[in-house]
Amino acid sequence: MTTDSQNVTEFPIDHVPAPVLQPTRPFYWSVRREVWENRSLYLAPLIVTTLVFFATMMNSILLPRTLNRLPLDPVARHNVLVKPFSIAPAPIMLTCFIVGFFYALDALYGERRDRSILFWKSLPVSDRTSVLAKASIPLVVLPLFAYALSLIVTTILLFVSTSTMIASGFNPAILWREYRVMQEPVIMIYGLTVHALWFAPVYCWFLLISAWAKRTPFLWAFLPVFVIGMLERMAFGSDYFGRFIKNRFAGAMTVAFQHNPKIMLDSVSHLTPIRFLTTPALWCGLILSVFFLSAAIRLRRKREPI
Repeated sequence: MTTDSQNVTEFPIDHVPAPVLQPTRPFYWSVRREVWENRSLYLAPLIVTTLVFFATMMNSILLPRTLNRLPLDPVARHNVLVKPFSIAPAPIMLTCFIVGFFYALDALYGERRDRSILFWKSLPVSDRTSVLAKASIPLVVLPLFAYALSLIVTTILLFVSTSTMIASGFNPAILWREYRVMQEPVIMIYGLTVHALWFAPVYCWFLLISAWAKRTPFLWAFLPVFVIGMLERMAFGSDYFGRFIKNRFAGAMTVAFQHNPKIMLDSVSHLTPIRFLTTPALWCGLILSVFFLSAAIRLRRKREPI
């Protein structure tokens, strides 16, 4: 008894160090879950990147032949040399945006269809965190992934072209002088950010429909648009709503860049961030995005499995 009492006295329970608990980070793990469960988010861009890489690789290999017939016009000469490198990221970025559209349409509908929402709602993750994590995929994750893939492809193509020129006896300084190495990454991240913000109400609208529809969310996402457009045309003979929708899908370039068909968009002087940030359509779209997301969060809280 004496020994036990001494042991208790020498090692009091109060001095036992408490275990250090790591933060659970529900938003971070919710985003990772979306990436794990939707392999098309990275498989489709990777497939397109591979196709683009091999297609533009031929231009890099044949670059010495192109140099032999370069035009004398400096602008045309610049376009011939830079076009393969500036065009290569476009299909990759477009694929990521298209994948984002289809993902948003199925993000909340799919978990109700396969009844996995019952399991995810049993976890200590709020509906707001779940919906915001899903919204971050097309708005943040996919643009960053497209940016990384585009940088990798253009960097490899640039060094392949340089090696080909050296092997053919050409001075690679011609290419490095025309290709704006420091400006291209800035233009790419700017373009991706512009389109992510411009498409934000579209993504959030798709998420709202995905949370509301009991079947065929694709039909419910586009049917109101066509109905409103047709009613306006029949009642007033105008197409303001149709032009509004067209501008939402294709109007980012006109307000974010100084567009000139004869000049490649490969210089920061072509960027117009002030005009973009002061465009009323941008802020109206972002306000709509907040409204759509709030409605999607409420619907996810109330909706049951299909």
